Amino acid sequence: MRAFFCDEFILPLPAGHRFPMRKYSLLRAWVVENLPEIDLHVPPPASDGQLALAHTPDYIDRVTRGLLTDKEQRELGFPWSLAMVERARRSVGATICAARAALEDGVGVNLAGGTHHAYADKGSGFCVFNDAVVAARLMQAERRAARVALVDLDVHQGNGSAAILADDPSVFTLSLHAAGNFPFRKEKSDLDVALPDGSGDAIYLAALDGALETLEARFSPSLIIYLAGADPHEGDRLGRLKLSFAGLLERDRRVFDWAARRAVPIAVTMAGGYGHVIEETCAVHAQTIGLAYARSTSNASRSLCAAEFDESP
Repeated sequence: MRAFFCDEFILPLPAGHRFPMRKYSLLRAWVVENLPEIDLHVPPPASDGQLALAHTPDYIDRVTRGLLTDKEQRELGFPWSLAMVERARRSVGATICAARAALEDGVGVNLAGGTHHAYADKGSGFCVFNDAVVAARLMQAERRAARVALVDLDVHQGNGSAAILADDPSVFTLSLHAAGNFPFRKEKSDLDVALPDGSGDAIYLAALDGALETLEARFSPSLIIYLAGADPHEGDRLGRLKLSFAGLLERDRRVFDWAARRAVPIAVTMAGGYGHVIEETCAVHAQTIGLAYARSTSNASRSLCAAEFDESP
């Protein structure tokens, strides 16, 4: 299985910033130690032309040249820097590469990505460019996949993706999220499943089963881009849901099994994760990667549990 990382491109942030930049290098270190069979690559940056599949030329230009207003930077959540631009482009490039790998090998992984709050003309919620939308449309432009489903299981609604793709019937947007969480003004996805605060494993998994049944009834994807957020975990600072490690592993298993039964390639991105304990966030992501690897080798017994992640702070 091929996986793509961009943690070498550091986004400089002020002290105390709540974005968990460190989780990406921790996660790659875990992969190197525990799954050395995974073929790791640094992706190329997404080009202006690729980004224009989801974003307006004016927005791409203003991000690139540092012309975002103070208000725009506050909504984005990051101070502008050249390093921010490079990392954002590399993160999109990683999802592009993961999508191509999935279409060639069955499964591909981006060890970052899932930046679903970015709109066509603005960034929001720590999301500069919308990697999933860019990758979906590029796979279509390259005639690799005609119909793409975004299965967004981050705890926050994929509002940017929904807005960009509102009039595009060739890409299906499914978002299963906490109803009372950010963004507080939701967009309309093709399928929104909003859960009350405190929903645990049983409620969540039943809702997921229903959502996948609805997706199957309404759409036949030739590629799935799976936003496997760690933030539904009960230990997440921004999550509001109460999923356990076991519940999140079962979530991943059901998505991978659904794709496997239908022989649909799946590209995985990490999306959000803001645990009080960063190692717990990494553990959720790690078990997703472990299960992706298991599926890529048709060896389900190889899936890894959260308890196997043991990184010191």
